[in-house]
Amino acid sequence: MKSSFLNNSIPDTYDSFEEIFNNTYNGIVILTLDGEWVKVNDSICSLFGYTRNELFNMDIQNIVFRQDLGVHATKYERLMQGKISRYRVMQRYFHKDGTIIWVLISVSLIYNKDGTPGQMIWQFSDQTSRKLNQDKLKLMLAVVREQNERLTAFADIVTHNLRSHSGNLSTIKDFLKEEFTLLGENENFLLLSKAIENLEETVSHLTEVAKIKQVGNDELHTLNLYGYVEKAIYNVTALAQNTNTTIINRIDEELLVKGVPAYLDSIILNFLTNAIKYRSEERQSKVEISSTNEDQFVVLKIEDNGVGIDLEKYGKKLFHMYKTFHSNKDAIGLGLFITKNHIESMGGKVEVKSEVGVGSEFLIYLKGVEQKSPLDIN
Repeated sequence: MKSSFLNNSIPDTYDSFEEIFNNTYNGIVILTLDGEWVKVNDSICSLFGYTRNELFNMDIQNIVFRQDLGVHATKYERLMQGKISRYRVMQRYFHKDGTIIWVLISVSLIYNKDGTPGQMIWQFSDQTSRKLNQDKLKLMLAVVREQNERLTAFADIVTHNLRSHSGNLSTIKDFLKEEFTLLGENENFLLLSKAIENLEETVSHLTEVAKIKQVGNDELHTLNLYGYVEKAIYNVTALAQNTNTTIINRIDEELLVKGVPAYLDSIILNFLTNAIKYRSEERQSKVEISSTNEDQFVVLKIEDNGVGIDLEKYGKKLFHMYKTFHSNKDAIGLGLFITKNHIESMGGKVEVKSEVGVGSEFLIYLKGVEQKSPLDIN
């Protein structure tokens, strides 16, 4: 029902309205259709820093930030045409002390008895602190983005140059060995050869790490998780048979996640090979893969009955680069580091539960898909 409340209220109701009007936290203003002040509450005076007399002796347009003078125009026209019953706009004003304040304004009409628009009610909500915080956050994000871009460029340059230099050293070493055959038996030359080999391996690792970057939502594909798990299981079939390891896939065949195909391949394969590699010799090796839903994530669970990890001792270092926790001679401490970064670059996370002598359970949080889409198994 269109309100004619202000023009036709009974005295008691009018007194109640006055009390509510003046004591409400947000600023409220009643204006003519031409934008002239009719009535303002105490909160408006506090918001703008002016007394009532000062406000009534000025045009509201005089304190509007110049670039925001026209923000009402289109919506006001639709309001007057009856196409909308109310609208909201964000507008900047000048406080009496000269500072700029941001306000969210809600506008609606007060109607006359005959149903024609008579006046307007504007409700002001101070958004200055929120807007300043948003601007600070945007600035911080811009700084972080710029720093990340610089670090990425730096990493690319370093890895490229190191790869070139290590390649040159390796070539020179081969030339020397070919020209001076006796060098192959020289202890210092053997040490040099081993150092060059280690350098090439380190550069290779750094190159892999440098390739990892944050993935935008538009770069994520809809992937069938069951298909990727099946593919990983197939790729470790020989290893599983040679170690008498049973792998069970309990993933729903139609379960979809958001991810990067190459990353998801690498993640599942890494956890599977680790589960087999760090199996216990005291029992038959078993790996079980399942999933649950948690909020917007699909939680991929990979559970084994292997040797386990002492999380009290190694938990904080588990995913650090070049950290190993078992005596396996093939371990270099890079796989979990890269895997964790792949997961996080897709907007997920990884958690681990483990007990020495019992086994480990890795929980990989992947972005879920709300509705079914065509399968993308790649």
